[in-house]
Amino acid sequence: TRVYEGESGKPWIYRFLNISSPIGIAWVLFGLLGQILFTGRMLLQWMVSERAKRSVVPVGFWWMSLAGASMLLTYFIWRRDIVGVLGQSAGWVIYVRNLWLIYWTEPSEKGPN
Repeated sequence: TRVYEGESGKPWIYRFLNISSPIGIAWVLFGLLGQILFTGRMLLQWMVSERAKRSVVPVGFWWMSLAGASMLLTYFIWRRDIVGVLGQSAGWVIYVRNLWLIYWTEPSEKGPN
């Protein structure tokens, strides 16, 4: 009853987004933008692969992955969501490592590319 009464006095948008203040709307929009970037990376990879007629992972995929994961990680920390934090943290390490391999390894170490 206490939870219901506490929620019933809030504006519908607060209940819908599970927030308690106007700044929460900005945080949810930030998280949504991160998710859009994260989804967009797959669309980018798909379009580049279709154009090449083979599976290709463009550098933009890794940059969009890193940006989206960073935004989502920040959002999940704000939400105090340990599942989201752990999920994005693991991926974040992989995206940074791939960008490191692309930009900071010697050309002779990259192979036949």
